Order: sequence, then C-alpha cells, then structure tokens
Amino acid sequence: MADSFEYHQRTVDPALRPYLGDLIGYAYRGMPLDLHRGLPSRYLTIVVSLDEPLGLAWPGEPVEKFDTLVGGLHSTAVRIGDSPNRAGLQVSLTPAGARALLGVPPGELGSLVIHLEDLLGTPVRELSERIRSESSWEGRFDALENYFLRAWRDEPAPEPRAELSWAWRRLCETSGGVGVQTLATEVGWSRRHLSEQFRAEFGLAPKVAARVLRFEQAVRRLRQRPTTRLAQLAADIGYADQAHLTREWHAIAGCSPRQWISEELPYIHDAQLASTAN
Repeated sequence: MADSFEYHQRTVDPALRPYLGDLIGYAYRGMPLDLHRGLPSRYLTIVVSLDEPLGLAWPGEPVEKFDTLVGGLHSTAVRIGDSPNRAGLQVSLTPAGARALLGVPPGELGSLVIHLEDLLGTPVRELSERIRSESSWEGRFDALENYFLRAWRDEPAPEPRAELSWAWRRLCETSGGVGVQTLATEVGWSRRHLSEQFRAEFGLAPKVAARVLRFEQAVRRLRQRPTTRLAQLAADIGYADQAHLTREWHAIAGCSPRQWISEELPYIHDAQLASTAN
C-alpha cells in the first residue's frame, strides 16, 4: 500500500470535452500500490509516465512496461503494478476521441494496451520529454492539452456510421440496460449485423459493452457509498441477485466487490478527497 500521494485534476478545454475526460496527475510519496486493477469502463485510457515506466499485465500474461500508453475498451481488469513508477498523467478518452485525436477507430485498440509512440510516432516522444521537463502540474497539463488541441484542429477523422453512434449512446445512457435486439430494431439492422458492425467499431460486442457499462455503474455506486448492501445494489442496477453481481465482479475485476473495496477503495477515497481539496 502506498504511504500517501498527490492527486491533481483539471477540466480540459471545452473543445476537447466530447473526446477527453479530466486531466489527472498522480504522484506517490513512498512506495506505490503493489496492485491496482485497471477496471473496464466506457473510456479508453492514455497514460504518460513522469519517471519510471508503468507496468501492466492482462490476467495470466507477463508484465509489460510503458513510458506512454493507450489502452482500448476492454472487458476484464488489467493489473497495474510490478513497477517503480510513482508519477504520471492520465486522461480518459471517449470512443469518438480515438478517431478525432488519435486518428483510429476505437475498435483497432479493443482489448489492447500499446505504446502510444507506436501509434503516433515521434511527436509522442517529444510530448513525453516536454511534460517531464515541466516543474508544475499546470505546465504538464498545458503541454498535454495543447498536444490534443493541435490534433483536434488537424484534418477531421472519418465519423462512424450514425447507427453505431446511436447504439453506443443508448447503451451509455442506460448503463447497459437496453437489449441488443432492441438496439437493432431501433437502428433498423438485424441483430447479427449490428453485433458485427458494433464490435468492429468499438472493439467489444454490444452485449459485452452492456456488461461493462452495468459493471461501471456498480463501481460508481460503491465508490460513492462503500457500505451499500450488495443485494440492494444488485436489485437497483439490474442484476438477477447478489450472487449474479458477485459472479460478474469475479469475471470482470478478478475479485469480489468486498475484496476490491478493502484493497483499493482507501486509495480511491484519498484521491477523491485530494481532488475536492484542489
């Protein structure tokens, strides 16, 4: 467990808000967490290390080290740790942001974590060096934000088909509460065609994306109220019962909800308090 850490957060420029979440900076004082689970959500993730490479591993796979990375949409937690990395910048990227800022459909990054430099080349190495040369968090945030503003102003990337954008919005708005057949009917496609096209665009099948979005809702509720009764939580967000909720947590997070709360929620709670204080 980390001794303590700094946590900094800034809202991005309005032009980037359809594509990026808040800019986040972290710095551990003392040893970083032995294990942090990178949980699936509706966002892709970009990280720029400020010191040592960040270690990541998929379940059952060896650890890989990254100075900069982008991770696509995924349906199982990635292990973050096994590395002396103590500081970095992180930003969440929407699927639309993958096209607008990285120039690729999110499906090309589905269930992958890759070196950002492998995708975008030399400018990322220069960005990383610029960020590391800055002595303040505001300067680091400015460098990252300006990079994405330049990318946004370049020639726009092709938009996904309107039917796919609609299906993604509906799943997000309902936290995965709308069925695949209903989505297919709404967009005027067959269920099979929707599933094929959706997976190609986003990297996850719509049924899997719905599971991730419902899980994301459960994570959000437990972060807000760790004492929530799991049976009530399961009923509120559409699981059949508490046992169903627990099975989904094991399948997606690799642990039970209560294990996640005991191992990682103190870290998350401290981050939220630091964010409020900033």
